Amino acid sequence: MRIKSHLLAAPALVFALDGCYHATVDTGRTPNGVEVKKEWAHSFIAGLVPPSTVETASQCPNGVAKVETQQSFLNLVANVLTGGIYSPMTITVQCAGATAMNLDAPVLQATSTDAAATMNRAVEVASETGEAVYVRFGR
Repeated sequence: MRIKSHLLAAPALVFALDGCYHATVDTGRTPNGVEVKKEWAHSFIAGLVPPSTVETASQCPNGVAKVETQQSFLNLVANVLTGGIYSPMTITVQCAGATAMNLDAPVLQATSTDAAATMNRAVEVASETGEAVYVRFGR
């Protein structure tokens, strides 16, 4: 009877833990609808050895809007069956849309000889106005 209760407890534990790991990093940028998904990102020792980098540069030329990591049900089953040695996860990356330059933002013109002074001035203007300052380098 005791063995039966253990056999029932193991699957119940797997179902209870399903989806308990989920992390999101939101950059605040607007997504453009392109999504890169890696369903079996290989990590080991309960995630202490992280998965390899998800290369998104070619699909996301404007950067990343959001990154989500989670363990799907099948990821969790693999984790439980290996005693946490192999702990795969699903990684989803949402690409960011193009950002338009604010035409009202201050623009400073700089040459290569006064670059440091111009950058310092840009920091001052940005802190005074609370807006981004664009610096153009030219001759």
